[in-house]
Amino acid sequence: MSTKVHRETIGREYADEMPEEAARLEPGRCPGPMDPFRAYVDRRGFLRLGVGGFLSFLMAQWLDPTPADAAGKPAAKACILLWMNGGPSHLDTFDPKPGAATGGPFKAINTSAEGVRICEHLPRIAEEARHLAIIRSMTSREGNHQRAQYLMHTGYAPTGTIQHPSLGAWVSEELGDTAAELPNFVSIHGPSIGAGFLGVQYNPFVVTRAGQPPDNVRLPQWVSQERFQQRSRALDSLEKGFAAETGDVKVAGRRAVYAKAVRLMTSPKLRAFDLAEEPAAVKAAYGDTDFGRGCLLARRLVEAGVRFVEVVLDGWDTHQDNFTRTQRLMGTLDPAMATLLKDLRERDLLRSTLVLWMGEFGRTPVINTNDGRDHWPQVWDAVMAGGGVRGGIAYGQTDETGSRVVDKPVSVPDFFATVATLLGMDPARTYMTPIGRPIAITDHGRPVPELIAS
Repeated sequence: MSTKVHRETIGREYADEMPEEAARLEPGRCPGPMDPFRAYVDRRGFLRLGVGGFLSFLMAQWLDPTPADAAGKPAAKACILLWMNGGPSHLDTFDPKPGAATGGPFKAINTSAEGVRICEHLPRIAEEARHLAIIRSMTSREGNHQRAQYLMHTGYAPTGTIQHPSLGAWVSEELGDTAAELPNFVSIHGPSIGAGFLGVQYNPFVVTRAGQPPDNVRLPQWVSQERFQQRSRALDSLEKGFAAETGDVKVAGRRAVYAKAVRLMTSPKLRAFDLAEEPAAVKAAYGDTDFGRGCLLARRLVEAGVRFVEVVLDGWDTHQDNFTRTQRLMGTLDPAMATLLKDLRERDLLRSTLVLWMGEFGRTPVINTNDGRDHWPQVWDAVMAGGGVRGGIAYGQTDETGSRVVDKPVSVPDFFATVATLLGMDPARTYMTPIGRPIAITDHGRPVPELIAS
């Protein structure tokens, strides 16, 4: 991992809690998910082994078709998470309050969903609103970036005693096909949260830059295919011996990662990562941005059989100059998300693909002295589309200032239970951790029936 990528994603405290540390970050860049909850593998170490640095990125399992849910209805077969790192302002995106003292300068516009209005700087998403379920009543108690990022990826507040799997890891374990050629959990422009106690084989495959094939998928010029196979066999022998001698269950996870990496290195499906095949008009529609290319890559990966893709758009930690920066971010988000929804729909993939938009929390109704908004976990928005979602609705309601939920609050466990249900997973299914502790997919969450199409 490059110094730049590590700097952009390493966990740090808030600007208002540790200003000296935060000042070392680039403006507008918020800390990434907490280091203790990530699993990395040393790429150079693998290169020295001759197996290839590429293996260090592949922490996933392959997937097969999703089973029907308990009611016999087809469940979503894939999920794309658009992660807004830093916590976007609900008042300046999907829950505008124009005219209110706390509302800011942006206007609200009508959408294709009757009675649903969103920010004027999201006009293309407004056209797709008939497919959206906008949840305006998300609420939690986690106002720290790192804790809230962990909560919104795993459905659990961090405890320090156990590492919970992220949603992508649960999908990998629940719906995975170990014989598939592509990873089933891909994270674009960010490391996401890992697999926790499930094991490294369910960790995300990280793509640091969308638009080109993954790094190190080809053998070094000084390593022939025969030599590579010899080294692979030697490594396999060592791993078998180590596993037999120690009984370490983690060995099986590492071996699964190696095997998948080798399959991917020779798979014709690698072309899914290469955006060069896409027409110029399609690429332009998503936007000439890293996030736009990430969303296009997400569509290509889902189309090729990947079941969970996370795309990160960073910079939403707007303690300063909130409105200029949020408008710029919406200029990146709007064409990418709208085109993704339209593209999935036109390819008959939206019905089987659950699309999520969310960050770690909202931002304060009060505008601070730096023309910014601070952290506000009391209420924020999440958006769902496709994959069995009841579209064209705004669920829940905030008061006239956007300060609190006044109708139909949605907790994080209930949100995760709804997502799990749409993906055909049982929210209450329990797994035993290596230390013998039972952990369910959701923290006693219950699905919100009004968000699920009948």
